[in-house]
Amino acid sequence: MEFKPTRLKRVFTINEIFTVHYFEYEKDYSFKGETHDFWEFVYVDKGEIEIDMDKEKRILTQGHAAFHQPNEYHNLRANGVVAPNLVVITFSCKSPAIKFFKKRILPLSDIEKHLLATIVRESIHSFSSPLENTFLKELTRREEALFGSEQVLALSLEHLLISLYRNYGGIRRNSTTLKRGMEQDLLSNVLSFLQEHICEKLTFTQIAESLNVSPTTLKNLFKEKIGEGIMTHFAKMKIDIAKSMIREGGHNISQISTHLGFDTVHLFSRRFKQLTGMSPTEYGRSVKVEFETTEQDSFLEL
Repeated sequence: MEFKPTRLKRVFTINEIFTVHYFEYEKDYSFKGETHDFWEFVYVDKGEIEIDMDKEKRILTQGHAAFHQPNEYHNLRANGVVAPNLVVITFSCKSPAIKFFKKRILPLSDIEKHLLATIVRESIHSFSSPLENTFLKELTRREEALFGSEQVLALSLEHLLISLYRNYGGIRRNSTTLKRGMEQDLLSNVLSFLQEHICEKLTFTQIAESLNVSPTTLKNLFKEKIGEGIMTHFAKMKIDIAKSMIREGGHNISQISTHLGFDTVHLFSRRFKQLTGMSPTEYGRSVKVEFETTEQDSFLEL
């Protein structure tokens, strides 16, 4: 009996890449916008940006990526507060499945972030063109490129697209494990967002809109995974920072209150007492007493 080969199916094929960038922008950076006849992928590695997808304005936060389809007008601008770091990749893809990514904004899992890092690394191995060159129109191949680097780049980009499609596309199977993984990725993104904006005064609606998550999903996620509401958890994160600042000294209660985004010292003190059982002043005294007692005990042990 003769062996018969099986021709492997290719759901995404990337044969052409235009640019790979890693930008570290200033907090007030603004790009006026453009259109082109190929795909563009924008990932926020740090901070957040505002983008236009045709006429629709969106917020792209850390850990999220946006896809711009061919001939779609798009631009971006920093929010004036945080200096963003971005990965931008432009490429050509004629595979039918690529249509799924039209106007998509998606969070990346840890595996997908690793694939993205591989793409950037293999781009450096393949091309001498600076990653930060905003005006780059054509990549320059390295004379002594690492063997297979361009192929690894293409395979990693195809793998990234497949992974995102599996996680968020219409052919996902009902899998408890997959669902839990996606929920954990979302929770990680939310917690990172809260930590990054720990000194700001945020509302529940602002958090949901910034992360492109429905309020119901966000509410249920925190109840199930954390066991409390997101605003309560955010307040606890703030109070943990406040406790550290009190222990470290160097700031008075009013300065700490302002630093953490509370409207008044009274509101800060009331929230602090609700969550710790004592006022900021009482907590400061208790820490000092505990420290002095510990020092004395240590001395007696010697």
